Amino acid sequence: MSFAAMMLVALAIDSAIGWPARLYAAIGHPVTWIGALIRRLDLALNHDGAADLPRRMAGVCAAAAVIGSAGGLGWAVQAALPAGWLGIALGGVLAWPLLAIRSMYAHVAAVAVPLQRGDLDEARLQVSMIVGRNTAVLDTAGVARAAMESLAENTSDGIVAPLFWGAVLGLPGIAAYKAINTLDSMIGHRTPRFEAFGWASARIDDLVNLIPARLTGLVFALVSRVPLHALKIMRRDAGLHRSPNAGWPEAAMAAGLGVRLSGPRVYAGRVADEPWVNGGTPDPTARDLQRGLALYLRAMFVLGVALLGLALV
Repeated sequence: MSFAAMMLVALAIDSAIGWPARLYAAIGHPVTWIGALIRRLDLALNHDGAADLPRRMAGVCAAAAVIGSAGGLGWAVQAALPAGWLGIALGGVLAWPLLAIRSMYAHVAAVAVPLQRGDLDEARLQVSMIVGRNTAVLDTAGVARAAMESLAENTSDGIVAPLFWGAVLGLPGIAAYKAINTLDSMIGHRTPRFEAFGWASARIDDLVNLIPARLTGLVFALVSRVPLHALKIMRRDAGLHRSPNAGWPEAAMAAGLGVRLSGPRVYAGRVADEPWVNGGTPDPTARDLQRGLALYLRAMFVLGVALLGLALV
C-alpha cells in the first residue's frame, strides 16, 4: 500500500474542508481524545512532592502508554484495510483529522485581517489563541511576529511532521507522531509540575521532529523569492533559536520574507531575552503576515506535488 498516496488523500481532504465544527461538536477530535488520556495519566502518575527520578520514570511510562496506544490502534486499523486504492482512500480519510492545514491558515488569517485594518485589540485576542506569550503587551509588530512564528513552527509540527511519518509508516506513523506532539504540548514544559514528568515527552518530540523541521525550512526557502539567501540564513541562524527544531522553519520564513523573528518576549510575566533570527532586518508588518500566508500556501502545494511524486514512484 502506498502510504504517500494515503497522505495525499488526507492532505486533499483537510485542505478542502478542514475539520468541520459540526463534526467536532458531534464526536470531538482525535487530539482531544489523546489529550484526555494524557490528563488521566498525569493525575494518576504525576504526584506532587515526589522526587524527580520517580516522576521522570512515571513520565516515561505515561509517554510509552500514550504513544503505544495511538500507534497500536493505527497499526490494527491499517492491517484491516483492504488492498489497493480503496484501502488507500480509507486510510487517507482516517489520517485526515491528524492534519491541520486549513485550520492553520484560518488561525493566522484571523490575526492578519484585523491587524491590516488597524484593530490591534482584536489581533491581540486572535493571536493569544495560538501562542503562549503575554499578548496584551504586544504592539503591531509584536503581534505580526508572534503569528508568523506560530505559522512557521506549526507548519512543521502540525503538517509536515505528520505527513512525513505518515508517508514513512502509514497510519501507525501519523497516529504515533500526533500522540508525541500532543504529549509535548501538554506536559513537555519546564515547570515545577512537568520538568521531570514531561522530560521523556519533550525529548521524544525533539527527536521525531529533527527531519521534518529541516524539511519544512527547506520547502519554505525553495518557495520564497530568494531561495539561496533563505537557505543561507536558515543554516546560519537556526541554531540561535531556543528550540533545536523550530529555528529551521522560522529562519527560512524570516529570510524568505526579509523580516526578523524570535527576539525578546514575555512569558508568565518574565522577559525571555532571546536572540533575533535574521537580525538586522525590519519587524514584520500586517502585510508581511499576509505574504507569510501566501508562502505557506505555496509550501502546501509543493508538499502535495512531492507526495504525488512519491505515490507514483
